[in-house]
Amino acid sequence: MAGPEPGRCHAHPDRETRIACRRCGRRICSECMVPASVGYQCRDCVRQFARRTRQGQGPYGGRVSVNSNLTTIVMIGVNLAVWILIQATGGNLSSLVDLLGLSPQGRCGMADDPSRYYPSLGPAACQAMSGTVWQAGVATGAYWQMLTSVFTHIDWIHIACNMLTLWFLGPPLERILGRSRWLALYLLSGLGGSVCVLWLSRPASQAVGASGAIFGLLAGLVLIMRHLRQDMRQVLIWLGVNVLVTVVARGSISWQGHLGGFLVGAAVTAILIYLPARDRDRRQWLSLGGVALVLVGATVARCLMLA
Repeated sequence: MAGPEPGRCHAHPDRETRIACRRCGRRICSECMVPASVGYQCRDCVRQFARRTRQGQGPYGGRVSVNSNLTTIVMIGVNLAVWILIQATGGNLSSLVDLLGLSPQGRCGMADDPSRYYPSLGPAACQAMSGTVWQAGVATGAYWQMLTSVFTHIDWIHIACNMLTLWFLGPPLERILGRSRWLALYLLSGLGGSVCVLWLSRPASQAVGASGAIFGLLAGLVLIMRHLRQDMRQVLIWLGVNVLVTVVARGSISWQGHLGGFLVGAAVTAILIYLPARDRDRRQWLSLGGVALVLVGATVARCLMLA
């Protein structure tokens, strides 16, 4: 990659060059450069990558997956299984929607038509009325909704768009991060989206879908490509289109889930790629555990406010 001004090769200070290594950014002369898929790399980075590959280790500490499609296929399978169950038990009117979808406080629905509800009634007032049923939310005991909502879809267009995006984002990220770190990124991003919904949405609202987790993967891809000094134009266009759709359709799309997923996905990815290599595994998992504790703490704090 051409620099704005000539520099000196890191290994041969007497040689002037405009070329920089795509991985570490150091200047390299014609003798030190090794062609890469995009640009050039220095010999040190090539040797480090070869050593990690022989050890079955990815660039950020995770073990290289033998089949990098497998985890994505499993996640898609779980989402599809939940969607099929919902369709088989009534679609929009299925009791699974209220059981698995995320409602910050819960809501008072009509017994004969659960899609209609009284947004201002709490549990006590709802139970005192006839013909109504209380649909529990996170703050009223349905804590599992923080994660189950990430695997819940109702509309076929919603699940089709989310699963198609997951299919394109998942495998390349797993090849880079490894399976366990990919799962941590996906699940923590999904939980981050749920936390943002919990704090920023109306107490009686309901949110479903994997969009928070997928926005976390998108944030991860942006940071990794920037760290590896790859061409980011396509992924930035993709991100821009998703942000535009979120803004334009904010009445029917949970922008809160998208925002929370993206922010947590960026934080998780930064932990994975920027922590120093020394004692990296322990530092990464301790830091990811810290992110999980923060999200759990934010969930508990909001539930106490809504209870």
